[in-house]
Amino acid sequence: MSDAFLRFWGVRGSYSAPFATHLGVGGNTSCVEIRVDDHVLVCDAGSGIIPFGTEILKQSSIRELLVILTHYHWDHICGLPYFVPAFIPNWNITFFGPGPSRKDIEEHVSAQMRAPYFPVGTETWLAKIRYMDPPKDQHFKYGPIALSYQSVHHPGITYGYRIQVNGKTILYISDNECLYLDKSIRQKYREFSEEEQRLLSEMQREEYEAELKLIQGADILIHDAQYTPDDYQKKRGWGHSCYIDTVNTAIDAGVKELYLYHHDPNYTDAAIDAISAACQEIIKERNASLVCKVAREGMTIDLS
Repeated sequence: MSDAFLRFWGVRGSYSAPFATHLGVGGNTSCVEIRVDDHVLVCDAGSGIIPFGTEILKQSSIRELLVILTHYHWDHICGLPYFVPAFIPNWNITFFGPGPSRKDIEEHVSAQMRAPYFPVGTETWLAKIRYMDPPKDQHFKYGPIALSYQSVHHPGITYGYRIQVNGKTILYISDNECLYLDKSIRQKYREFSEEEQRLLSEMQREEYEAELKLIQGADILIHDAQYTPDDYQKKRGWGHSCYIDTVNTAIDAGVKELYLYHHDPNYTDAAIDAISAACQEIIKERNASLVCKVAREGMTIDLS
């Protein structure tokens, strides 16, 4: 069995929140490290990748890593201009994310580091940088880590990743709106004819089955749970989940451990603790075995 762990370096969504009322959960945006022996996989490159980069430079045995991006919204790439290993010659860094070719991925990564947005571009990176072409079957390996991906419900093309480590299945789905079609249909259901309602009900069933299949039986699910019910009503269709839908979907899919992720930057530690308590009530009411935790910056999960 390999020595392996998962560590959260950034857990916020939308923008960094370095406020005193937020630091118990953490203020950096999306970044998760998965390490198996000397193989390092980094999920998203939000501001959390900055302290990760500083920390990994303290050791001397690792000089290579793979960065996978769910999409290119700024909260998921804003740490790259300050990611120190990219500026060091003896590092090898590979990037993968949405796009039909490695040239498209390179363009999306480098666009934010051009004038007038940033004073130095990716051409100043001294590390050996590689961009992966997408595999035809949406599966690939990085050393002992097996990965696959598929699109999820978020504006633009956004990936959710299934990651296999030491016989464990990890789902990293940072930005995804659970039950979007279901809620949209329910909102206007009475406006349709009986036959249309029958077809829409079938669509609802098929869509939900597809959502469950994506995360079915995951040992660890890291999933968007950005909104309370009140905030979700104001921002429905923005591509983020209400925590109630995230928890219920995880229960229905037989997930073992759920980590609530991509926290709204407006929510204090107390507000997120209240969300966590509400999730425990849902689990209790449904008599479910799901373990549900708040993803917190610095939290480490043993995968060995």
